[in-house]
Parts: sequence; structure tokens; C-alpha cells
Amino acid sequence: MSIMKILHRVKEKYLFRLLCLIAGIFVFSSSLMAQGEMVQIRGTVSDQEGLPLPGASVAVMGTTTGTISDMEGRFMIEAETGSQLTISFIGFENQVVDVLSSMKLPLDIMLQPNMVTLDETVIVAVGYGTMRKNDLTGSISSVGSEDLKKGVVNSTEQVLQGRVAGLSVVQGSGDPASGATLRLRGGTSLTASNNPLIVVDGIPGVDINTVQPTEIESIDVLKDASATAIYGSRGANGVIIITTNREAGEGIVEYSGYVAVGQVANQLDLLSANQWRQYVRDNDVSGAVDFGGDTDWQKELQQTSITQSHTVSFSNGTENSGFRASVNYLGNEGVIKTTKLERIGASVSGHQYGLDGKLKVEAGLHANRDEWHPLNYMIFERAINLSPVIPVRGDDGDYTRVSGTNYENPVEIMDHRTADDKRDRLLAYLKAELEILPGLKSVTNFSYEYNSHKSNLFIPTYAVITGQTDNGYGQKTLGEYTNQQLETYLTYDQVLDVHRFNLMAGYSYLDNTYDGFGAERRDFDTDLFLYNNLSAGQDYRATDVYSYKGNSKLVSFFGRANYTFDGKYMVTGTLRRDGSSRFGANNKWGLFPSGSVAWRVSDEAFMDGTDGWLGNLKLRVGYGITGNQEGIGEYKSLPILGVGSEMYYDATSGQWKQSYGPIQNPNADLKWESTEQINIGVDFALLDRIIGSVEVYQKNTSDLLYTYAVPQPPYLVGTMLANVGDLSNKGIELTLNANLMERSNFSWDANLTLSSNEQKIEKLSNQAYETDVIRSGSLHGLRGMSNQFSQVIKEGYPVGTFWGYESFGLDEEGQFILGEEETDLGNVQPKLNLGFGMNFTYNDFDASFSTYGMFGQKVLNATAMAMNDPNRLPAQNVPDDFLTSGINGDPAFSDYWIEDASFLRIQTVTLGYTLPVEKLGLSNARIYLTGENLFVFTDYSGIDPEVGIGGLENPGIDRFNYYPKPRTFSFGANISF
Repeated sequence: MSIMKILHRVKEKYLFRLLCLIAGIFVFSSSLMAQGEMVQIRGTVSDQEGLPLPGASVAVMGTTTGTISDMEGRFMIEAETGSQLTISFIGFENQVVDVLSSMKLPLDIMLQPNMVTLDETVIVAVGYGTMRKNDLTGSISSVGSEDLKKGVVNSTEQVLQGRVAGLSVVQGSGDPASGATLRLRGGTSLTASNNPLIVVDGIPGVDINTVQPTEIESIDVLKDASATAIYGSRGANGVIIITTNREAGEGIVEYSGYVAVGQVANQLDLLSANQWRQYVRDNDVSGAVDFGGDTDWQKELQQTSITQSHTVSFSNGTENSGFRASVNYLGNEGVIKTTKLERIGASVSGHQYGLDGKLKVEAGLHANRDEWHPLNYMIFERAINLSPVIPVRGDDGDYTRVSGTNYENPVEIMDHRTADDKRDRLLAYLKAELEILPGLKSVTNFSYEYNSHKSNLFIPTYAVITGQTDNGYGQKTLGEYTNQQLETYLTYDQVLDVHRFNLMAGYSYLDNTYDGFGAERRDFDTDLFLYNNLSAGQDYRATDVYSYKGNSKLVSFFGRANYTFDGKYMVTGTLRRDGSSRFGANNKWGLFPSGSVAWRVSDEAFMDGTDGWLGNLKLRVGYGITGNQEGIGEYKSLPILGVGSEMYYDATSGQWKQSYGPIQNPNADLKWESTEQINIGVDFALLDRIIGSVEVYQKNTSDLLYTYAVPQPPYLVGTMLANVGDLSNKGIELTLNANLMERSNFSWDANLTLSSNEQKIEKLSNQAYETDVIRSGSLHGLRGMSNQFSQVIKEGYPVGTFWGYESFGLDEEGQFILGEEETDLGNVQPKLNLGFGMNFTYNDFDASFSTYGMFGQKVLNATAMAMNDPNRLPAQNVPDDFLTSGINGDPAFSDYWIEDASFLRIQTVTLGYTLPVEKLGLSNARIYLTGENLFVFTDYSGIDPEVGIGGLENPGIDRFNYYPKPRTFSFGANISF
């Protein structure tokens, strides 16, 4: 090749490069010329584990333009090319993103944690929305699924026992079909429900057991009025918001389950057959009949229970859609024979995005069925009454029957009873969220809840008591209720430099309908039909068939405003207006306001020197008014006619007919019970390891509902439901969570909740309605105590106050020495509630334990009061220690039988191991062993110190009908595919 050709090719090569350089300069210049072009940017903000961060701030640097991410971590914002976006979230390091015209969308922003304030990033449900814990001004406690009570859980509320300061979860029975009593900061009513309002996935008023514990993602407990006033006339007892697991992974299949073995943890120590015979010999008791048996009647009712629970879930999702489905089975045999509970439940949810991510449509369904066999609790009294020398069955194989009052064979009662109950629960919802403008969103939620309870009972003709008396007895009942609810609201979120705004306004409509019927018959010629052919019973009575139906409506308007300045100063205000068909004509509408403020002191300049040990310090003050309409049944404000006590002769038809007359006075002034509450709280973080809060509150409830006696005339009926009384609660709460140690292969965490509440009835009467004292805690049915009561509802004292004679021991003849005047003998409400637990991890092993305790409450041991009776021997049984008690007098109610029921229960102890999933082809696999109710530290002499405190009839009274709690050991596994 000639030199000229070589030079020509070199020239062409460099000319091409020169042209590329010129083109590049042109493109760059064009981009500079195009600076200022608006770009619509979409993206998702998540943490280092890929979980979405709702409420993250996305702002254009140097401008007032900004937005926040939604519940899925998604955001949309417009910005000029060449500008920069700042993405921030409390507890995480800020991230800056350059805005380019050619940037790849949607953005995937992953923020890295800043552990000092990470706890403040928790997203908390606040009613009709969520907020960052950082921005809260009210008193709200949050519990994640990993912190809920583990082990055998028959009723969903049990998962919160000992987990929230101020929330008492009292499980007064070991019956697998029974639930627990919830009290948040003390009761606020005498006759209405004292249970908190339950909100599931944004739907208020739901039966808590509609949701299975395995499907719960988090629970937020709204405690003060500034947080609960958004629920108006239903928020006086606090609000528990349950968020279920709706996370849609990519083709994930999960299994969790366990098998548990349980036995009765404790029973009464009564005379054995040998001890009974020794007593008869030592005391030369004449007339004592030895039936030749050796029977522990308590154990004859018991069995080793086998409980199993299995949950399988599947989820799948893409960027714009996803769904999750799960199925759960629970079978708990119970430690008392015939009491097996079986539950099968299912949940399904799905969502779909549209309109470029601006529209989200979500639908969900929770459903379950319970089937169980109710007990006749009479068997517990009979089991401790019967002499141990009586055999269960005689030589002929038939059940042994001995004549005597309350002396029927409890095993026969239990076996000769066909009782089958069934409960169906269903909750369905359809939800739509539409982003109208950046930061402005509309939410519409329609829900339908259905609950039914069907009961079937048959006692054969040959059964003791009812069977023989009535020649067979059959009964069927069915009760149903439905809640149809529509809620729609607008939210507006905006961030302008150091200002953060959140506004919400909405409307709610609730329609509740309940109806049911029942039928019963006696005198059957055959037992073959059981309860399936009641018409075969020949004994028909006028009250054997009944039915009922009722309906109520609630219309509400509500709104909330949140403002945060510079992350340090926070203000919240809420307002709700409720109109209810239950209220009287003069009080159809109620207004429920609240307001609260918070100050993050630790962010002030004068706190700069505390960075080394004080990570957070926030002061909160809130005030609000809430209501409780649950004490007003349907139509209680109206005049009602009912069946009269006499027949009348109708001359036209020539027949005697049933008369009707007034059974309820009208009360146009009837309204909700109103509770005003002030709350002062302090949140703090110390040494980068301890996070806690202290709350002090005062609750004053007015317009208490109670049924009062009224004169006739002018009233047609002698009683009336009216708003009269006042009641107060005040208390203090402490919550601590600590990371005590953190190493590469070892961690040690601890948590503590303490709370104390003091209740007092301030007023029971006014000029129109008067009562000095209300007697409660009936002792009727116990020997020698007909028409006697053990408690009073009295001004100046809390509900559940024992009232009677002090005991000064026994005299020389074994008779009780009692005081001359009745006085306060203590009350059933604990002075202190405690929850404490620790969690440990070491490599692939984990361990944890939790405790739960109540201190200072009194319990009337009516079982001991009835059994420590010298008249019981030799025909009936007595406790072992009666023989050395010196008691020689008839039973008498006094504080001799009122005991301090303080206790500390070792609730759960768990040891787990995470398997090496890479060798098994799984994404996660963990096995564990859990022991429950292992020990109870108490001085209480009864079976268990945790006695039910619900209602006014017999709170805090241990009276025979105690289904013992089991001690269980379970083996379980959690596996993800």
C-alpha cells in the first residue's frame, strides 16, 4: 500500500473521531439547552430488606415541591431535569438522586438505616390512615407479629396478654371455647361493654376472632382520647387496630404449625378415699357410708389434651398486582373431656394498580367456622362435692347414683349430654384508593360482616336432673348479626421545606341488623331424634318458641389535621360527629373533639451535648372526649309494648287472648356515655439501646347508664334506663424495650410493661334518679347464703368492691368472730399489671421467655368458703387443710375468704433452631419447642388466681365453675418455600 493511501486512511479515521466528538458536544449542549424540562418521576422507597417505607419524604432540593410515599412505598413527583431529589425517612440516611431526562423509571430507592432513631420510623395505624411514630402526638402502643404471645391461642385477644402497658387481658378460664376479658386503662361503664373497639384492616367494630392469630402482621393500641376520638361514640374504651398480612411475595408458599400436649396445671387438694376413711375411724363417725370406691372426681373429668394448628399460605405479586391466600386449622381437645374446639379459617386478599399507579383497588375476605361442645359447668361443683369413696360406676356398669342435693354424678352429667355449638364469622371488604393530585388521595372502603351462632342441646330421658325431671329435653337456637359499612374519606399529604401537613376528612355509614329464634321441648317418647325433631316432644309451653330482630344505624362525619414543623413541633386535632338511631330524640347527634401537641426536645440546639447518651426525647400532651353507646340497645329510648301477665276475653271472636301492655318507658334524653381524658407522655431513647415511654392519664366518664327505679305514676313502668352517674380512672404506664447486647453471632433483647390504674365511682344519683348503693356479687345458691351479696357499687369506691364483715379469726369453739358493721374488704381490680420478657439469639439458635403478672387484686374464694363446712363430712368431700383449720361453724361471708390473688405467671418459654436452608432448598425453615403456663408464683389457695373480672354479677369470685388452665408443651415449625 502506498504512503498516500495510508495517510488518507489515517485522515479518515481521525476525521470520524472528530465528527463523533462534535456530535457528542452537540448532544451535551442540547441537554444543557433542555434544562428546565419537567419530568414525571415514579418510584418506590424501601429499607435494606426491601420492605416498603410508607410516609418517606421525597422533595426537590431548593424548592417547596415535595410528596410522601404511600403504604406501598410508592411516590410520584414532577421535577426539572438537572435538579436533585432528596429522599428521607426518620431513622434512615438521606439519599440524593439526580433528575435526568433519560433516567430509568420507576426508581428503586433503598435507604440505609440510622440505628439511633430507627424506632421512630415505625408506621403506626391511627384510624383512617397511618403515621410515622416520629410524628405521633397521642398515646399509641404497637406490637409486631414477632412480639405477640406464642403457643396455643384459642381466642385472638390472648396474643396481647402482657404486651401492652395499660391493657389487661384476663383469661379467667382454660375452656378452649372461652375468650378473655379486655380492659384498657380501666372500665368506663357499669352496664355497657368495657371492651375496646376492634378495627381490622381499617374496618371498625369487627369481632376480633374473625382474624386468626397467624394472619396478624401488627397490632396498634390507641389508648388516649386524642388518638381514639376519631372513632367518636365508640372510642371510650380505647381502640385496637389489627393489620393483617397482605404482603404479596413472588410465588412464596409458607407453612406454620404445631402439635401441643396439655394437662391440668393445678386442681384442688381434697381428701382422698384413704384420708376419708382415716377421718371416719379417728372420729368414730356413725352413719358414714363407705361405697368401696377410690375416686378422684376431678381427674375423672380430665384428659390429656392434644392440640394441633396448621396454617398454609401462598402469595404472589408483581409490580402492579398481587394476592395472598391462607388456610388455617385448629383442633384443641381441652383438658376436660368432651370440650374439643375445632376451627377452620381462610383468608384471601388481592390488589391491583391502575392509571399509572394512581389507582389501587384491594379486596379481602376473612372467614372461619368454630365447632365445639359446651359444658354444663355444674360438673365442677359436683366433682368436689362427691365423696372419694363413691365409685364412678357400680358393679353393674351403670353410673353410681347417690341421693342428695347437689350430689349428682358429674361424669354421668357430662356423658349424658349432647351439646353441639357452631359459630360462623365472615368479613369481606372492597377498598379503592385514588391519587387525585400529588398528595391528595381519596379512599373508599365498603365492608360486610356476618356472624352467626347456632346452638343444639339434647338431654336424654334417662339423664339425671333435667332428663329425668322433664322426660328428655331438646333445644335449638340461632342468632345472627350483620354489619354493612361504607366509609369514604380524603387525605392530603404535603411537605413544604420544614413543614409537613396531613389532612383527612370523611364520612361513615353503618347499618347493623341482628335477629334470631329459639325453640325447646320436653317429654320425648324416644331419644333417637336428639335435637333434630323437637316436635316429637309432647310438653309444649307458651315460652318454648321465640324470635327477635333489631336494627340500628350510625352516621358519622369526621376529620383530622396533623402538622409538623421542622420535625420537632407536632400538633394534631380531630373532630367527629355521630348520629345514632339508638340515641334519644333530644340527643340524636354527639360531637367528639380532641387535640394534642408534641415537642421533640432532643432536636433542640441546647440538647447538642446529649447525643452520646440521649437519642430521643419527646414530650406529648393530649386531651379529648369520646363516647360509649354500647349500653344503649336498640329502641331503648322509645316506649315499648310487650306481652302482659293476664289474658282478656275478646267478645267479638268469643276467645281468650293474650294481653299487651307497656314494658318500657320512653326517654328522649337518652344518650351515649361520655369520657374525657387528658394524657401526658414522654418518649425517650437512651444509650442507643433503650427505647421507652412513660404515660400519665386521667379519665372522667359522665352520663353513666344504669336502670333506675321510677315512681308509678307518673311513669307506666317501674324502671328506666337513664344517664346519671360519673366514674373516674387515673393511672401511670411504663414501656421499655432494650437491646442489652449485640454481637456478630449473639443478641439479647428485653422488654418490660408496667401499668397501674385507680378507679372510683364519683356519682350514682341526681335529683331525678336516685340510688344509694347497688348490691352485686351474688352468693345465692351457696348453703346458708340465699339472697346475700358480696360486693357493692357505691360512690367513692371502684367497681368490684367487696363489702361485708371483717373476720378476727375463730373463737375457742371454732366459730367465726366477725365485726359489727359491714365495711370495705378490698376490690377485684389489680393495682399493678406487669409484662416482662427476653429474647436471645446465638448463631442459628433462638430462645425467649415471657411472663405476665397482676398484683394487688382481691378474689373471693367462694369455693373454699362453701367447702370448709363441718356439715359436709362424711357425706361430701372437703379440702385437706380443713381437718386442721379448727373451723366448726356454718359458712359465713367475711374477709376470711377474701384472698390476695397477686401472681406472676411464666407464660411461655421457647427454644428454636433455624435450619440451614441452602442445603434443603428452602427460603426459610425454623423448628421450635414451647412450654406454656409452666409456673405460677402466688399465695392464692384456689386453683388459679386469674379469675374473670367482667360484668357486675360475679367479678373476682371463684365459685366452683372454674375450668382449669392447662400446662402445655408444643413442637412447631415455620417453613417457607
